[in-house]
Amino acid sequence: METIIILDHGSQYTQLIARKVRELNVYCEIHPFNNPPKFSDEVKGVILSGSPCSVRDENAPNPDLWFKGKMPVLGVCYGAQYMVQAFGGSVVASKIREYGRANLNFIDKESKLLKGVGDNSQVWMSHGDTIESMPESYKVICSTESVKNAGYKIEGEETYAIQFHPEVYHSTDGLTMLKNFVVDICGCEQNWTEDSFVETTIKDLKEKLQDDKVVLGLSGGVDSSVAALLLHRAIGDNLNCIFVDNGLLRKNEFEEVLASYKGMGLNVIGVDAKKEFYSALEGLTDPEKKRKAIGKTFIDVFDAEAAKIKDVKWLGQGTIYPDVIESCSVKGPSVTIKSHHNVGGLPDYMKLKIVEPLRSLFKDEVRRVGRALGLKDELLGRHPFPGPGLAIRILGDITPEKVAILQEVDAIFIDNLKKDGLYNKVWQAGAVLLPIQSVGVMGDERTYERVVALRAVESVDGMTADWCYLPYEFLAKVSNEIINKVKGVNRVCYDISSKPPATIEWE
Repeated sequence: METIIILDHGSQYTQLIARKVRELNVYCEIHPFNNPPKFSDEVKGVILSGSPCSVRDENAPNPDLWFKGKMPVLGVCYGAQYMVQAFGGSVVASKIREYGRANLNFIDKESKLLKGVGDNSQVWMSHGDTIESMPESYKVICSTESVKNAGYKIEGEETYAIQFHPEVYHSTDGLTMLKNFVVDICGCEQNWTEDSFVETTIKDLKEKLQDDKVVLGLSGGVDSSVAALLLHRAIGDNLNCIFVDNGLLRKNEFEEVLASYKGMGLNVIGVDAKKEFYSALEGLTDPEKKRKAIGKTFIDVFDAEAAKIKDVKWLGQGTIYPDVIESCSVKGPSVTIKSHHNVGGLPDYMKLKIVEPLRSLFKDEVRRVGRALGLKDELLGRHPFPGPGLAIRILGDITPEKVAILQEVDAIFIDNLKKDGLYNKVWQAGAVLLPIQSVGVMGDERTYERVVALRAVESVDGMTADWCYLPYEFLAKVSNEIINKVKGVNRVCYDISSKPPATIEWE
């Protein structure tokens, strides 16, 4: 498969480069600069990412550029500056930090990288250094008013570099530049589509698994559902799915989703384990302790059910590409904000090999693959739901009573989003039960009851998110219905925090 390799120097935008290349139907992979893969004959080019570091720092990323001159290379920001400094040029601190929008006031119309880029095209700068002088064979191909060496080509090589970020929305011709690089310069054929992914993945799974049995934990979410369909297409009834009711799902979710899975022809076992999870959570208030208790209990329940199936050799998981990238970042796994995906993680005693059919896909690509597989809209269009479920939307300790209250509140919120045609315009929505009570009045009587917060965000992949501007009339209607119908709640708030600085979930 034709591949573009992206060497990551720690930039917050590295995943955006990959997403833009994938939009061009060209397969790409992100690898840490200090742990690159062995290049196969299918590698058609390399992109060097930006970095939060300065090339002048003592411990700055120092990639081995053995491939330079042997195949097309595109340096972005730090990548551009590194190729200057490493080969005899000069990079200095900018007198004025170059951050934000700029416009190209010079464009080399003969440059293959800049073909189709309009005069005065807007680009996005994000760096504190600038290229002062370049090695002799480096030719300037674009400039801005304040940055003469905004882009260059190395003569005699298909090596290009730019000091701005083509992958971000603010660079208006950024996708054109990336297409010029991966399609025209690298020669990629743009044939990596969801249909080709399905065909190739099913073929590979058949060869890998043959007649072996696989067990997979279903969650009702898009990732595990798509993984299950791919495995089912490859091995049929040798796939055994387990759907665990941990008592922390949404109202009626266990019954409804289980029925949907069986309607898809999947071999599914439903397990009622509410008591086990409530027991494990009893008295816990710390978010991390709750998550770990839920994770351990799930493994115990799942292992007990999997042990009932004879001769299982593989564990199927819905791991997706951002999980993989996070687990092998440039300087080790990122600082833990909250424990979540356990990429490749499995207790030793389970003795199963792991198969992850989605590990090369971003979230939006998973949805497209699910659509190509014929996944039903009610599963394909479901909002993301956290693995620990309502446990991290109940601040404080967990009790069946609190879960029941939040399930009712959540159901009213979600049902109204669907009735008013807002559900598909929101990336994720839910309700949070706060560990406080407030004074209210109902029927001329004083009340002292619970407070809930509603949360709705817009996002592409959950890495960043903005709160949704839901109509006031809608929020008023939902608030009124919750207070009237859910006993024990007398106040409703709406969360207007974006990520960052807040996270999508409250815990």
